Amino acid sequence: MLARWAKLVSDRQLLKYRPQRLPGKLDNVIIAMSSGVDSSVAAALFAGEYPNARGIYMQNWSKSQSLTDPKDDPCYERDWKDVVKVSEHLNLPVEKVNFEQDYWIDVFEPMLEGYNKGWTPNPDISCNKFVKFGKLIQHLNSKYGNDNYWLVTGHYARIMESELDKEAHLLRSFYPQKDQSYYLSLVDPKILSRLLFPIGHLTKPEVRQLAKEIALPSANKPDSQGICFVNNSQHGKFKNFLEHYLVESKGDIVTLDQGKKRKWGEHKGLWSYTIGQKIGLSMPQGDPKYAGTWYVSEKLQDSNELVIVHGSNNPALYKDTLQVQDFTIQGNKKSLLKSLMHSAVLEGRLTMQYRSLQEPIPITAFDLSDKKVLNLKLTAKQRAMAPGQNCCLYIGDRVLGSGTIREVA
Repeated sequence: MLARWAKLVSDRQLLKYRPQRLPGKLDNVIIAMSSGVDSSVAAALFAGEYPNARGIYMQNWSKSQSLTDPKDDPCYERDWKDVVKVSEHLNLPVEKVNFEQDYWIDVFEPMLEGYNKGWTPNPDISCNKFVKFGKLIQHLNSKYGNDNYWLVTGHYARIMESELDKEAHLLRSFYPQKDQSYYLSLVDPKILSRLLFPIGHLTKPEVRQLAKEIALPSANKPDSQGICFVNNSQHGKFKNFLEHYLVESKGDIVTLDQGKKRKWGEHKGLWSYTIGQKIGLSMPQGDPKYAGTWYVSEKLQDSNELVIVHGSNNPALYKDTLQVQDFTIQGNKKSLLKSLMHSAVLEGRLTMQYRSLQEPIPITAFDLSDKKVLNLKLTAKQRAMAPGQNCCLYIGDRVLGSGTIREVA
């Protein structure tokens, strides 16, 4: 199976990158297993080939924190049972580790703080940075020793060594429909050389086919969507989930007409809406000026007001300038990367994304002179960019770095 995968990868070799590396026969190979088909196939690729292959499952959420029906197993308990089935099928040892406290401190609490500020945070990116490729790496370092193991995951992205600078680069997936490089853009670049993303070289149909051929128990398991503890919540929507953790802070819903504010309703908290979101509000439908749908265009933190505008394509929803804080470069040579970004701007190859799987947006100018803030100018205005979202920069398929949007204009 691994040889078949290697042949596919060879046929899809990227220019200016070395052939995909593989562990030595007796190396420690640790496969992060989440119970889904992607991580299961990743495990299957190495289980039969490497005697020192092991599976590992992370529990990052507590049963006491779950909002599921007490009669139901929380998602992580069901996932662990599925992981055990896959590991038994592959004759692969697997261990379970608990990082609930780390997830709460490094991911969940900062997410709540972000929502309280009226921002739109992305907990999946923080989870990858601090838990899946943070706390897990610390755990493996203590168990196997630094640089004495390979970590394999089922992510749709690629890590390959550049022939130009000999560094490991984080790249988009071969299969763009499932690309997860955006969510991985804050992973510490120092650990890339010991990571393997074998699924990133395959298409989803190929992954499903491989799983069926070896009768994996997860072969037909649906893809997970969103955050586990919200998906399986009896309360359903994320907004309703947040109500259990955030304090209600009522404020006015207003329109701005020639600088004059007019109140139309009340919100429970700025955290309860996102920029660009359709708002269900009773407006005078008999007046053409107000008939139709209305959308959130701005959150006024100082006055706790939610500004709404008429129509999904209202100009107020579109911005082309942004400030990005805590920008982290995926590389060890900042001056070289800055030069690379400059040349890519001139050639129209430097792009950004503020959402996963969106069409890359060309950048017409950037300023990295401030060590704390990256200033960007886009070639075209984009809809519903919001503070708190992650801004990821690319040149072609390569991730250059990312940070948090703090302001748009």
